[in-house]
Amino acid sequence: MDAEKKVKAPKKNWTKGLQAEFKKIIWPDRPTLVKQTVAVVVITAILGVLIAVIDSGDLQILNLLIK
Repeated sequence: MDAEKKVKAPKKNWTKGLQAEFKKIIWPDRPTLVKQTVAVVVITAILGVLIAVIDSGDLQILNLLIK
């Protein structure tokens, strides 16, 4: 039973590993970040409008069927 227990790593090793992983990250430059952010916001807005239109259409169809 004792062999099946998971051994947790000490917090010190975990934080060192986390710091090492953060050093591996290649952060985008400002123009790339701005372009990607604008793309995400625009696509999100378009999808939000599309979902609202579909939802409204579905509601109208249901109202017609119920009456």
